[in-house]
Amino acid sequence: MSGLVQDYASDSDDNGGSGTPTANGEDVFGLSELPAAKRQRTDNGPTDITVPTLAPDVLAEDPLNQTSLVTRPTDSQIMVNIKMDDMLRPMAGPENPFSDRKFQNQNALAGVVEEQAMSERDFRAQHLSYSILGYSANPSFSSDTPVLGSLAAAEKNNFQTLDMMRATNGERKHWKRKRKDQGDLEVVEGDGAYSGPWAKWEGDEQPDIVVPEQEEEEPEEEDTELEVRKARARRQAFGQEKSIFHGKSLTDYQGRTYMHPPLDVAPELAREAGSQECFLPKECVHTWTGHTAAVSVVRLLPKTGHLLLSGSMDTKIKLWDVYHEGNCLRTFMGHHKAIKDLTFSNDGRRFLSASHDRQIKLWDTETGQCIKAFSNGKTPHVVKFHPDEDKQHIFLAGMHDKKIVQWDMNTSEIVQEYDQHLGAVNTITFVDENRRFVTTSDDKTIRAWDFDIPVVIKYIAEPHMHSMPAVTLHPTGKWFAAQSLDNQILVYSADTFRQNRKKRFAGHSTAGYACAVGFSPDGRWISSGDADGSIVFWDWKTGRLMKRLRAHSKVVICHEWLPHETSKVVTGSWDGLIKLWD
Repeated sequence: MSGLVQDYASDSDDNGGSGTPTANGEDVFGLSELPAAKRQRTDNGPTDITVPTLAPDVLAEDPLNQTSLVTRPTDSQIMVNIKMDDMLRPMAGPENPFSDRKFQNQNALAGVVEEQAMSERDFRAQHLSYSILGYSANPSFSSDTPVLGSLAAAEKNNFQTLDMMRATNGERKHWKRKRKDQGDLEVVEGDGAYSGPWAKWEGDEQPDIVVPEQEEEEPEEEDTELEVRKARARRQAFGQEKSIFHGKSLTDYQGRTYMHPPLDVAPELAREAGSQECFLPKECVHTWTGHTAAVSVVRLLPKTGHLLLSGSMDTKIKLWDVYHEGNCLRTFMGHHKAIKDLTFSNDGRRFLSASHDRQIKLWDTETGQCIKAFSNGKTPHVVKFHPDEDKQHIFLAGMHDKKIVQWDMNTSEIVQEYDQHLGAVNTITFVDENRRFVTTSDDKTIRAWDFDIPVVIKYIAEPHMHSMPAVTLHPTGKWFAAQSLDNQILVYSADTFRQNRKKRFAGHSTAGYACAVGFSPDGRWISSGDADGSIVFWDWKTGRLMKRLRAHSKVVICHEWLPHETSKVVTGSWDGLIKLWD
Protein backbone atom coordinates (compact mmCIF):
# COMPACT_ATOMS: atom_id res chain seq x y z
CA MET A 1 0.00 0.00 0.00
CA SER A 2 2.85 2.35 0.85
CA GLY A 3 4.47 1.66 -2.54
CA LEU A 4 1.19 2.47 -4.32
CA VAL A 5 0.83 5.69 -2.40
CA GLN A 6 4.43 6.58 -3.17
CA ASP A 7 3.90 6.11 -6.91
CA TYR A 8 0.79 8.25 -6.93
CA ALA A 9 2.56 10.92 -4.94
CA SER A 10 5.49 10.97 -7.37
CA ASP A 11 3.21 11.28 -10.37
CA SER A 12 1.29 14.10 -8.78
CA ASP A 13 4.47 16.01 -8.04
CA ASP A 14 5.68 15.67 -11.57
CA ASN A 15 2.40 17.00 -12.86
CA GLY A 16 2.54 19.91 -10.50
CA GLY A 17 -0.16 18.61 -8.24
CA SER A 18 -0.84 19.38 -4.66
CA GLY A 19 1.13 16.44 -3.31
CA THR A 20 -1.89 14.17 -2.64
CA PRO A 21 -2.38 10.89 -4.51
CA THR A 22 -4.96 11.38 -7.26
CA ALA A 23 -6.31 9.31 -10.09
CA ASN A 24 -7.91 11.26 -12.92
CA GLY A 25 -8.14 14.28 -10.70
CA GLU A 26 -9.83 12.51 -7.75
CA ASP A 27 -8.50 11.91 -4.27
CA VAL A 28 -8.19 8.12 -3.98
CA PHE A 29 -7.55 7.62 -0.26
CA GLY A 30 -8.99 10.83 1.08
CA LEU A 31 -5.59 11.94 2.20
CA SER A 32 -6.22 15.55 1.33
CA GLU A 33 -8.16 15.82 4.52
CA LEU A 34 -5.18 14.79 6.63
CA PRO A 35 -3.48 17.53 8.65
CA ALA A 36 -0.19 18.92 7.47
CA ALA A 37 1.64 17.23 10.30
CA LYS A 38 0.84 13.91 8.82
CA ARG A 39 2.23 14.83 5.40
CA GLN A 40 5.98 15.24 5.37
CA ARG A 41 8.27 15.53 2.35
CA THR A 42 11.59 13.74 2.48
CA ASP A 43 14.83 14.73 0.84
CA ASN A 44 14.30 12.34 -2.06
CA GLY A 45 11.08 13.99 -3.12
CA PRO A 46 8.19 11.51 -2.63
CA THR A 47 5.75 12.02 0.17
CA ASP A 48 5.86 9.67 3.21
CA ILE A 49 2.23 9.32 4.42
CA THR A 50 1.06 7.94 7.76
CA VAL A 51 -2.41 6.24 7.42
CA PRO A 52 -4.67 6.42 10.51
CA THR A 53 -5.65 3.15 12.22
CA LEU A 54 -9.37 2.53 11.51
CA ALA A 55 -9.62 -1.03 13.08
CA PRO A 56 -7.71 -2.93 15.77
CA ASP A 57 -4.80 -5.05 14.69
CA VAL A 58 -5.76 -8.71 14.23
CA LEU A 59 -3.87 -11.76 13.10
CA ALA A 60 -4.12 -12.60 9.45
CA GLU A 61 -6.31 -15.53 8.49
CA ASP A 62 -4.69 -18.15 6.36
CA PRO A 63 -7.20 -20.87 5.44
CA LEU A 64 -4.58 -22.95 3.70
CA ASN A 65 -2.08 -23.10 6.51
CA GLN A 66 -4.75 -23.04 9.24
CA THR A 67 -2.87 -20.41 11.25
CA SER A 68 -6.06 -18.78 12.60
CA LEU A 69 -6.90 -19.34 16.21
CA VAL A 70 -10.07 -21.22 17.20
CA THR A 71 -11.73 -19.78 20.26
CA ARG A 72 -13.41 -21.65 23.03
CA PRO A 73 -16.82 -20.75 24.48
CA THR A 74 -15.04 -19.78 27.67
CA ASP A 75 -12.83 -17.14 25.98
CA SER A 76 -13.68 -13.53 26.84
CA GLN A 77 -11.32 -11.80 24.36
CA ILE A 78 -10.92 -12.61 20.67
CA MET A 79 -7.63 -11.77 18.93
CA VAL A 80 -8.51 -13.08 15.48
CA ASN A 81 -11.32 -12.51 12.99
CA ILE A 82 -13.14 -15.84 12.56
CA LYS A 83 -16.52 -16.88 11.27
CA MET A 84 -19.60 -17.30 13.42
CA ASP A 85 -19.70 -21.02 12.62
CA ASP A 86 -16.24 -21.44 14.12
CA MET A 87 -17.23 -19.45 17.18
CA LEU A 88 -20.17 -21.78 17.85
CA ARG A 89 -18.33 -25.05 17.49
CA PRO A 90 -18.51 -27.44 20.44
CA MET A 91 -15.78 -26.99 22.99
CA ALA A 92 -13.01 -29.55 22.94
CA GLY A 93 -12.70 -31.25 26.26
CA PRO A 94 -14.94 -31.07 29.32
CA GLU A 95 -17.06 -27.97 29.79
CA ASN A 96 -17.21 -26.01 33.00
CA PRO A 97 -20.51 -27.09 34.60
CA PHE A 98 -20.61 -23.97 36.80
CA SER A 99 -20.29 -21.47 33.95
CA ASP A 100 -23.40 -19.43 33.17
CA ARG A 101 -22.06 -18.13 29.86
CA LYS A 102 -23.93 -19.98 27.13
CA PHE A 103 -24.45 -19.21 23.48
CA GLN A 104 -28.04 -19.11 22.28
CA ASN A 105 -27.45 -21.58 19.45
CA GLN A 106 -24.67 -23.76 20.73
CA ASN A 107 -23.41 -26.42 18.33
CA ALA A 108 -23.44 -30.03 19.44
CA LEU A 109 -21.72 -33.09 18.09
CA ALA A 110 -24.93 -34.21 16.40
CA GLY A 111 -25.86 -30.78 14.99
CA VAL A 112 -27.08 -27.36 16.03
CA VAL A 113 -29.19 -27.16 19.18
CA GLU A 114 -32.13 -24.81 18.70
CA GLU A 115 -34.34 -24.03 21.66
CA GLN A 116 -38.01 -24.46 20.81
CA ALA A 117 -41.16 -24.48 22.90
CA MET A 118 -44.24 -26.25 21.52
CA SER A 119 -47.48 -27.04 23.28
CA GLU A 120 -49.11 -30.44 23.18
CA ARG A 121 -51.91 -29.12 20.98
CA ASP A 122 -49.51 -27.66 18.40
CA PHE A 123 -47.43 -30.82 18.34
CA ARG A 124 -50.55 -32.95 17.83
CA ALA A 125 -51.76 -30.67 15.05
CA GLN A 126 -48.45 -30.88 13.21
CA HIS A 127 -48.26 -34.65 13.71
CA LEU A 128 -51.74 -35.18 12.28
CA SER A 129 -51.03 -32.77 9.42
CA TYR A 130 -47.99 -34.81 8.44
CA SER A 131 -49.87 -38.11 8.76
CA ILE A 132 -53.01 -37.02 6.87
CA LEU A 133 -51.89 -34.25 4.52
CA GLY A 134 -48.31 -35.37 3.98
CA TYR A 135 -46.53 -32.28 5.28
CA SER A 136 -46.06 -30.17 8.40
CA ALA A 137 -44.54 -26.82 9.28
CA ASN A 138 -40.76 -26.75 9.58
CA PRO A 139 -39.90 -26.11 13.24
CA SER A 140 -36.34 -24.99 12.45
CA PHE A 141 -35.90 -21.22 12.07
CA SER A 142 -32.48 -21.70 10.46
CA SER A 143 -33.91 -23.45 7.38
CA ASP A 144 -35.27 -21.87 4.22
CA THR A 145 -37.80 -24.66 3.64
CA PRO A 146 -41.21 -23.69 5.08
CA VAL A 147 -42.57 -27.24 5.36
CA LEU A 148 -41.35 -30.78 5.90
CA GLY A 149 -42.72 -33.46 3.62
CA SER A 150 -44.55 -33.00 0.32
CA LEU A 151 -44.05 -29.50 -1.01
CA ALA A 152 -46.63 -30.08 -3.77
CA ALA A 153 -49.32 -31.01 -1.26
CA ALA A 154 -48.44 -27.95 0.82
CA GLU A 155 -48.74 -25.63 -2.17
CA LYS A 156 -52.08 -27.21 -3.06
CA ASN A 157 -53.44 -26.40 0.41
CA ASN A 158 -51.76 -22.97 0.49
CA PHE A 159 -49.32 -24.19 3.19
CA GLN A 160 -52.15 -24.62 5.73
CA THR A 161 -51.98 -27.29 8.41
CA LEU A 162 -55.03 -29.04 9.83
CA ASP A 163 -55.53 -26.55 12.64
CA MET A 164 -55.48 -23.66 10.15
CA MET A 165 -58.07 -25.09 7.78
CA ARG A 166 -61.62 -23.85 8.07
CA ALA A 167 -64.85 -25.17 6.65
CA THR A 168 -66.55 -23.28 3.83
CA ASN A 169 -69.95 -21.64 4.22
CA GLY A 170 -71.61 -24.48 2.34
CA GLU A 171 -70.11 -27.07 4.66
CA ARG A 172 -71.10 -25.07 7.73
CA LYS A 173 -74.69 -24.88 6.57
CA HIS A 174 -74.70 -28.60 5.85
CA TRP A 175 -73.31 -29.46 9.29
CA LYS A 176 -75.35 -26.95 11.24
CA ARG A 177 -78.00 -28.62 13.30
CA LYS A 178 -81.52 -27.24 13.36
CA ARG A 179 -83.94 -27.09 16.22
CA LYS A 180 -87.36 -28.52 15.87
CA ASP A 181 -90.44 -26.31 15.76
CA GLN A 182 -91.23 -24.86 19.17
CA GLY A 183 -94.90 -25.74 18.68
CA ASP A 184 -98.13 -23.91 19.41
CA LEU A 185 -98.36 -22.14 22.73
CA GLU A 186 -102.03 -23.12 23.14
CA VAL A 187 -101.42 -26.85 22.63
CA VAL A 188 -100.40 -28.61 25.83
CA GLU A 189 -100.03 -32.25 24.77
CA GLY A 190 -99.89 -34.27 21.59
CA ASP A 191 -98.63 -33.31 18.16
CA GLY A 192 -97.57 -29.70 17.81
CA ALA A 193 -97.45 -29.15 21.60
CA TYR A 194 -95.48 -26.17 22.81
CA SER A 195 -91.88 -27.03 23.73
CA GLY A 196 -90.37 -23.55 23.69
CA PRO A 197 -86.63 -23.31 24.33
CA TRP A 198 -86.61 -26.99 25.26
CA ALA A 199 -87.19 -28.07 21.66
CA LYS A 200 -84.86 -30.88 20.69
CA TRP A 201 -82.35 -30.84 17.89
CA GLU A 202 -83.05 -32.73 14.72
CA GLY A 203 -81.40 -36.16 14.73
CA ASP A 204 -81.14 -36.42 18.53
CA GLU A 205 -84.05 -38.78 18.91
CA GLN A 206 -83.11 -42.30 19.86
CA PRO A 207 -85.28 -44.85 18.12
CA ASP A 208 -87.34 -46.94 20.44
CA ILE A 209 -86.06 -50.49 20.47
CA VAL A 210 -88.98 -52.79 20.00
CA VAL A 211 -88.30 -56.19 21.48
CA PRO A 212 -90.46 -58.90 19.97
CA GLU A 213 -92.44 -60.83 22.47
CA GLN A 214 -91.27 -64.33 23.09
CA GLU A 215 -93.98 -66.93 23.22
CA GLU A 216 -93.70 -69.11 26.25
CA GLU A 217 -93.35 -72.78 25.58
CA GLU A 218 -95.09 -74.89 28.13
CA PRO A 219 -93.54 -78.34 28.42
CA GLU A 220 -95.74 -81.33 27.94
CA GLU A 221 -96.24 -83.91 30.67
CA GLU A 222 -94.02 -86.50 29.04
CA ASP A 223 -91.05 -84.08 28.71
CA THR A 224 -87.94 -85.01 30.60
CA GLU A 225 -86.31 -82.87 33.27
CA LEU A 226 -83.67 -81.70 30.79
CA GLU A 227 -86.29 -80.33 28.39
CA VAL A 228 -88.05 -78.60 31.26
CA ARG A 229 -84.80 -76.87 32.14
CA LYS A 230 -84.27 -75.91 28.50
CA ALA A 231 -87.75 -74.45 28.23
CA ARG A 232 -87.28 -72.47 31.45
CA ALA A 233 -83.96 -71.16 30.15
CA ARG A 234 -85.57 -70.05 26.89
CA ARG A 235 -88.26 -68.16 28.79
CA GLN A 236 -85.61 -66.28 30.75
CA ALA A 237 -83.37 -65.76 27.76
CA PHE A 238 -84.96 -62.90 25.92
CA GLY A 239 -86.82 -59.70 26.63
CA GLN A 240 -85.15 -58.55 29.87
CA GLU A 241 -81.98 -57.08 28.38
CA LYS A 242 -81.20 -53.41 28.21
CA SER A 243 -78.25 -51.15 27.52
CA ILE A 244 -77.33 -47.65 28.67
CA PHE A 245 -75.52 -45.15 26.46
CA HIS A 246 -73.23 -42.91 28.56
CA GLY A 247 -72.37 -40.25 25.98
CA LYS A 248 -74.08 -36.97 25.10
CA SER A 249 -74.94 -37.85 21.51
CA LEU A 250 -75.06 -41.07 19.54
CA THR A 251 -73.55 -39.35 16.50
CA ASP A 252 -71.11 -36.54 15.85
CA TYR A 253 -71.66 -33.53 13.60
CA GLN A 254 -71.10 -35.72 10.53
CA GLY A 255 -73.53 -38.41 11.65
CA ARG A 256 -70.85 -40.95 12.59
CA THR A 257 -71.23 -43.22 15.62
CA TYR A 258 -68.48 -44.55 17.83
CA MET A 259 -68.09 -47.47 15.44
CA HIS A 260 -66.25 -45.18 13.00
CA PRO A 261 -62.46 -45.39 13.53
CA PRO A 262 -60.96 -42.12 14.85
CA LEU A 263 -58.54 -41.50 11.98
CA ASP A 264 -58.23 -37.84 12.97
CA VAL A 265 -56.57 -38.85 16.24
CA ALA A 266 -54.93 -42.11 15.18
CA PRO A 267 -54.22 -42.13 11.41
CA GLU A 268 -52.24 -45.34 11.82
CA LEU A 269 -55.55 -47.23 12.09
CA ALA A 270 -55.81 -47.07 8.29
CA ARG A 271 -52.64 -49.12 7.89
CA GLU A 272 -52.35 -52.89 8.02
CA ALA A 273 -52.06 -54.36 11.48
CA GLY A 274 -48.73 -55.95 12.31
CA SER A 275 -46.69 -53.92 9.83
CA GLN A 276 -45.01 -51.91 12.61
CA GLU A 277 -42.12 -53.01 14.80
CA CYS A 278 -43.24 -53.65 18.37
CA PHE A 279 -41.54 -53.00 21.70
CA LEU A 280 -42.25 -53.81 25.33
CA PRO A 281 -44.46 -51.41 27.35
CA LYS A 282 -43.02 -49.51 30.31
CA GLU A 283 -45.72 -47.66 32.25
CA CYS A 284 -49.47 -47.34 32.76
CA VAL A 285 -50.95 -44.48 30.75
CA HIS A 286 -54.67 -44.97 31.49
CA THR A 287 -56.95 -46.85 33.88
CA TRP A 288 -60.57 -47.76 33.19
CA THR A 289 -62.72 -48.05 36.32
CA GLY A 290 -66.37 -48.95 36.40
CA HIS A 291 -66.69 -52.65 37.10
CA THR A 292 -67.62 -53.51 40.67
CA ALA A 293 -66.20 -57.04 40.56
CA ALA A 294 -63.37 -58.95 38.92
CA VAL A 295 -62.80 -58.49 35.19
CA SER A 296 -62.89 -61.85 33.43
CA VAL A 297 -62.39 -61.02 29.74
CA VAL A 298 -61.40 -58.09 27.48
CA ARG A 299 -61.75 -57.96 23.70
CA LEU A 300 -60.67 -55.28 21.21
CA LEU A 301 -62.72 -54.35 18.17
CA PRO A 302 -61.41 -56.31 15.15
CA LYS A 303 -59.17 -54.59 12.56
CA THR A 304 -58.96 -51.19 14.30
CA GLY A 305 -58.96 -51.86 18.05
CA HIS A 306 -60.35 -48.40 18.90
CA LEU A 307 -63.10 -49.89 21.10
CA LEU A 308 -62.61 -52.18 24.10
CA LEU A 309 -65.23 -54.65 25.31
CA SER A 310 -64.97 -56.02 28.84
CA GLY A 311 -66.94 -58.62 30.74
CA SER A 312 -66.97 -58.87 34.50
CA MET A 313 -68.21 -61.02 37.34
CA ASP A 314 -70.63 -58.18 38.20
CA THR A 315 -72.77 -59.55 35.29
CA LYS A 316 -72.23 -56.38 33.20
CA ILE A 317 -70.54 -55.86 29.84
CA LYS A 318 -69.00 -52.46 29.13
CA LEU A 319 -67.77 -50.82 25.94
CA TRP A 320 -64.86 -48.38 26.38
CA ASP A 321 -63.21 -45.76 24.21
CA VAL A 322 -59.47 -46.28 23.64
CA TYR A 323 -58.12 -43.35 21.61
CA HIS A 324 -60.05 -40.32 22.90
CA GLU A 325 -60.79 -39.66 26.58
CA GLY A 326 -61.11 -43.32 27.53
CA ASN A 327 -64.72 -43.02 28.68
CA CYS A 328 -67.29 -45.77 29.06
CA LEU A 329 -69.52 -45.57 25.99
CA ARG A 330 -72.18 -48.18 26.73
CA THR A 331 -73.14 -50.74 29.36
CA PHE A 332 -74.92 -53.97 28.37
CA MET A 333 -77.11 -55.59 31.01
CA GLY A 334 -78.98 -58.84 30.50
CA HIS A 335 -77.09 -61.62 32.25
CA HIS A 336 -77.74 -62.36 35.90
CA LYS A 337 -74.49 -64.24 36.58
CA ALA A 338 -70.79 -63.68 35.89
CA ILE A 339 -69.62 -63.18 32.30
CA LYS A 340 -67.40 -66.02 31.09
CA ASP A 341 -66.42 -65.10 27.52
CA LEU A 342 -66.95 -62.52 24.77
CA THR A 343 -66.26 -62.62 21.04
CA PHE A 344 -66.71 -60.12 18.19
CA SER A 345 -67.88 -60.83 14.67
CA ASN A 346 -65.45 -60.00 11.87
CA ASP A 347 -66.84 -56.49 11.29
CA GLY A 348 -67.35 -55.80 15.01
CA ARG A 349 -71.01 -54.89 14.52
CA ARG A 350 -72.16 -57.76 16.71
CA PHE A 351 -70.73 -59.74 19.59
CA LEU A 352 -71.61 -62.83 21.61
CA SER A 353 -71.53 -63.07 25.37
CA ALA A 354 -71.38 -66.27 27.39
CA SER A 355 -72.33 -66.32 31.05
CA HIS A 356 -72.57 -68.69 33.98
CA ASP A 357 -76.36 -68.24 33.80
CA ARG A 358 -76.21 -70.77 30.90
CA GLN A 359 -77.07 -68.13 28.31
CA ILE A 360 -75.32 -67.06 25.11
CA LYS A 361 -76.61 -63.72 23.86
CA LEU A 362 -76.06 -61.87 20.58
CA TRP A 363 -75.77 -58.08 20.93
CA ASP A 364 -75.64 -55.16 18.52
CA THR A 365 -72.47 -53.21 19.34
CA GLU A 366 -73.79 -49.90 18.02
CA THR A 367 -77.38 -49.78 19.29
CA GLY A 368 -76.97 -51.99 22.37
CA GLN A 369 -79.93 -54.16 21.43
CA CYS A 370 -79.96 -57.83 22.33
CA ILE A 371 -80.80 -59.54 19.06
CA LYS A 372 -81.05 -63.19 20.08
CA ALA A 373 -80.34 -65.59 22.90
CA PHE A 374 -79.21 -69.20 22.80
CA SER A 375 -79.11 -71.92 25.44
CA ASN A 376 -79.05 -75.68 25.72
CA GLY A 377 -79.31 -75.73 29.50
CA LYS A 378 -75.53 -76.04 30.05
CA THR A 379 -72.92 -73.49 31.06
CA PRO A 380 -70.84 -72.18 28.12
CA HIS A 381 -67.12 -71.75 28.79
CA VAL A 382 -66.04 -70.33 25.42
CA VAL A 383 -67.78 -68.91 22.32
CA LYS A 384 -66.22 -68.29 18.93
CA PHE A 385 -67.57 -66.95 15.62
CA HIS A 386 -66.50 -68.82 12.51
CA PRO A 387 -63.79 -66.59 10.97
CA ASP A 388 -64.93 -66.95 7.34
CA GLU A 389 -66.94 -64.06 5.96
CA ASP A 390 -69.59 -66.35 4.44
CA LYS A 391 -70.05 -68.19 7.76
CA GLN A 392 -70.62 -65.27 10.13
CA HIS A 393 -74.02 -66.71 11.02
CA ILE A 394 -72.35 -69.76 12.63
CA PHE A 395 -70.64 -69.88 16.00
CA LEU A 396 -69.19 -72.61 18.21
CA ALA A 397 -69.54 -72.88 21.97
CA GLY A 398 -67.53 -75.08 24.30
CA MET A 399 -69.82 -76.29 27.06
CA HIS A 400 -69.46 -77.58 30.59
CA ASP A 401 -71.04 -80.89 29.54
CA LYS A 402 -67.90 -81.85 27.51
CA LYS A 403 -69.44 -80.92 24.12
CA ILE A 404 -68.69 -78.34 21.43
CA VAL A 405 -72.02 -77.09 20.10
CA GLN A 406 -72.42 -75.45 16.69
CA TRP A 407 -75.28 -72.97 16.33
CA ASP A 408 -76.86 -71.41 13.25
CA MET A 409 -78.00 -67.93 14.25
CA ASN A 410 -80.40 -67.64 11.31
CA THR A 411 -82.50 -70.54 12.52
CA SER A 412 -81.44 -70.44 16.22
CA GLU A 413 -80.89 -74.18 16.06
CA ILE A 414 -78.01 -76.49 16.92
CA VAL A 415 -76.71 -77.89 13.63
CA GLN A 416 -73.75 -79.93 14.90
CA GLU A 417 -72.27 -81.35 18.11
CA TYR A 418 -68.68 -82.43 18.66
CA ASP A 419 -68.71 -84.91 21.53
CA GLN A 420 -65.33 -86.54 22.24
CA HIS A 421 -63.86 -84.71 25.23
CA LEU A 422 -64.01 -86.15 28.72
CA GLY A 423 -64.11 -82.81 30.55
CA ALA A 424 -65.39 -79.27 30.21
CA VAL A 425 -64.22 -77.58 26.98
CA ASN A 426 -62.15 -74.43 27.62
CA THR A 427 -60.80 -73.14 24.29
CA ILE A 428 -61.63 -73.18 20.56
CA THR A 429 -58.96 -72.05 18.06
CA PHE A 430 -59.41 -72.08 14.26
CA VAL A 431 -56.34 -73.11 12.21
CA ASP A 432 -55.43 -74.16 8.66
CA GLU A 433 -57.29 -71.31 6.91
CA ASN A 434 -60.31 -71.95 9.15
CA ARG A 435 -60.88 -75.46 7.79
CA ARG A 436 -59.99 -76.98 11.16
CA PHE A 437 -60.15 -76.01 14.79
CA VAL A 438 -58.32 -77.09 17.95
CA THR A 439 -59.96 -77.52 21.34
CA THR A 440 -58.59 -78.01 24.86
CA SER A 441 -60.42 -79.37 27.85
CA ASP A 442 -60.20 -80.15 31.52
CA ASP A 443 -59.39 -83.74 30.50
CA LYS A 444 -55.77 -82.53 29.84
CA THR A 445 -55.90 -83.30 26.12
CA ILE A 446 -55.77 -81.38 22.85
CA ARG A 447 -58.05 -82.46 20.03
CA ALA A 448 -58.18 -81.24 16.43
CA TRP A 449 -61.33 -81.35 14.30
CA ASP A 450 -62.38 -80.75 10.72
CA PHE A 451 -65.09 -78.13 10.69
CA ASP A 452 -68.60 -79.57 10.51
CA ILE A 453 -67.29 -83.14 10.89
CA PRO A 454 -67.63 -84.46 14.47
CA VAL A 455 -64.65 -86.80 14.23
CA VAL A 456 -61.31 -86.15 15.94
CA ILE A 457 -58.46 -86.00 13.42
CA LYS A 458 -55.67 -85.47 15.97
CA TYR A 459 -55.56 -86.53 19.60
CA ILE A 460 -52.73 -85.21 21.81
CA ALA A 461 -52.42 -86.68 25.30
CA GLU A 462 -49.29 -87.33 27.35
CA PRO A 463 -48.95 -88.52 30.96
CA HIS A 464 -47.06 -85.35 31.89
CA MET A 465 -49.58 -82.97 30.29
CA HIS A 466 -51.67 -80.58 32.34
CA SER A 467 -54.88 -78.76 31.56
CA MET A 468 -54.51 -75.86 29.08
CA PRO A 469 -57.28 -73.31 29.72
CA ALA A 470 -55.94 -70.59 27.35
CA VAL A 471 -54.76 -70.89 23.74
CA THR A 472 -53.73 -68.13 21.30
CA LEU A 473 -52.76 -68.33 17.63
CA HIS A 474 -49.48 -66.74 16.46
CA PRO A 475 -49.92 -63.79 14.01
CA THR A 476 -48.33 -65.88 11.25
CA GLY A 477 -50.88 -68.65 11.77
CA LYS A 478 -48.20 -71.34 11.86
CA TRP A 479 -48.16 -71.95 15.64
CA PHE A 480 -50.48 -71.77 18.59
CA ALA A 481 -49.37 -71.27 22.18
CA ALA A 482 -51.16 -72.98 25.06
CA GLN A 483 -51.03 -71.89 28.70
CA SER A 484 -50.33 -75.00 30.75
CA LEU A 485 -51.23 -75.09 34.43
CA ASP A 486 -47.74 -76.34 35.34
CA ASN A 487 -46.44 -72.75 34.96
CA GLN A 488 -45.24 -72.92 31.38
CA ILE A 489 -46.42 -72.07 27.86
CA LEU A 490 -46.17 -74.81 25.24
CA VAL A 491 -46.09 -74.27 21.47
CA TYR A 492 -47.68 -76.57 18.87
CA SER A 493 -47.68 -76.51 15.09
CA ALA A 494 -50.94 -75.44 13.47
CA ASP A 495 -50.33 -77.83 10.53
CA THR A 496 -49.07 -81.08 12.05
CA PHE A 497 -50.18 -80.37 15.64
CA ARG A 498 -46.78 -81.50 16.92
CA GLN A 499 -45.20 -79.81 19.88
CA ASN A 500 -42.21 -77.58 19.23
CA ARG A 501 -40.03 -78.65 22.13
CA LYS A 502 -37.45 -75.95 21.36
CA LYS A 503 -39.96 -73.27 22.30
CA ARG A 504 -40.96 -73.34 25.93
CA PHE A 505 -41.71 -70.25 27.98
CA ALA A 506 -41.50 -70.40 31.76
CA GLY A 507 -40.72 -68.18 34.71
CA HIS A 508 -44.27 -67.15 35.65
CA SER A 509 -46.86 -68.60 38.01
CA THR A 510 -50.31 -69.44 36.59
CA ALA A 511 -51.23 -72.65 38.39
CA GLY A 512 -54.96 -72.63 38.99
CA TYR A 513 -55.67 -69.58 36.78
CA ALA A 514 -56.72 -69.42 33.13
CA CYS A 515 -54.37 -66.53 32.28
CA ALA A 516 -54.58 -65.57 28.64
CA VAL A 517 -51.60 -65.74 26.27
CA GLY A 518 -50.90 -62.84 23.91
CA PHE A 519 -48.69 -62.03 20.93
CA SER A 520 -47.43 -58.65 19.77
CA PRO A 521 -48.85 -57.65 16.36
CA ASP A 522 -45.52 -58.38 14.64
CA GLY A 523 -45.11 -61.72 16.44
CA ARG A 524 -41.85 -60.69 18.09
CA TRP A 525 -43.00 -60.97 21.73
CA ILE A 526 -45.18 -63.41 23.62
CA SER A 527 -46.89 -62.35 26.85
CA SER A 528 -48.89 -63.84 29.69
CA GLY A 529 -50.58 -62.76 32.89
CA ASP A 530 -49.35 -63.89 36.27
CA ALA A 531 -51.00 -64.91 39.50
CA ASP A 532 -49.23 -62.18 41.50
CA GLY A 533 -50.63 -59.38 39.31
CA SER A 534 -47.75 -59.08 36.86
CA ILE A 535 -47.61 -59.37 33.09
CA VAL A 536 -44.59 -61.25 31.73
CA PHE A 537 -42.94 -60.88 28.32
CA TRP A 538 -40.66 -63.32 26.45
CA ASP A 539 -38.74 -63.13 23.21
CA TRP A 540 -40.47 -65.42 20.71
CA LYS A 541 -37.27 -66.51 18.95
CA THR A 542 -34.94 -67.09 21.88
CA GLY A 543 -37.44 -67.90 24.64
CA ARG A 544 -35.73 -65.49 27.05
CA LEU A 545 -37.81 -63.82 29.73
CA MET A 546 -37.40 -60.16 28.81
CA LYS A 547 -39.54 -58.26 31.29
CA ARG A 548 -41.88 -58.62 34.25
CA LEU A 549 -44.23 -55.67 34.66
CA ARG A 550 -46.09 -55.24 37.95
CA ALA A 551 -49.57 -54.35 36.71
CA HIS A 552 -52.31 -55.15 39.24
CA SER A 553 -52.83 -56.17 42.85
CA LYS A 554 -54.50 -59.45 41.83
CA VAL A 555 -54.12 -61.99 39.05
CA VAL A 556 -53.96 -60.62 35.48
CA ILE A 557 -56.48 -62.94 33.89
CA CYS A 558 -56.67 -61.34 30.42
CA HIS A 559 -54.78 -58.91 28.20
CA GLU A 560 -54.76 -57.72 24.59
CA TRP A 561 -52.16 -56.02 22.35
CA LEU A 562 -53.46 -53.05 20.35
CA PRO A 563 -53.13 -54.15 16.70
CA HIS A 564 -51.85 -50.83 15.28
CA GLU A 565 -49.62 -49.66 18.14
CA THR A 566 -45.98 -50.42 18.76
CA SER A 567 -46.09 -51.12 22.50
CA LYS A 568 -49.61 -50.71 23.91
CA VAL A 569 -51.20 -53.51 25.93
CA VAL A 570 -54.57 -53.63 27.71
CA THR A 571 -54.73 -55.72 30.88
CA GLY A 572 -57.72 -56.90 32.91
CA SER A 573 -57.50 -58.22 36.44
CA TRP A 574 -59.51 -59.66 39.27
CA ASP A 575 -59.03 -56.38 41.13
CA GLY A 576 -61.76 -54.91 38.87
CA LEU A 577 -59.44 -52.57 36.95
CA ILE A 578 -58.53 -52.38 33.27
CA LYS A 579 -55.25 -50.65 32.45
CA LEU A 580 -53.54 -49.43 29.29
CA TRP A 581 -49.75 -49.80 29.20
CA ASP A 582 -47.32 -48.11 26.83
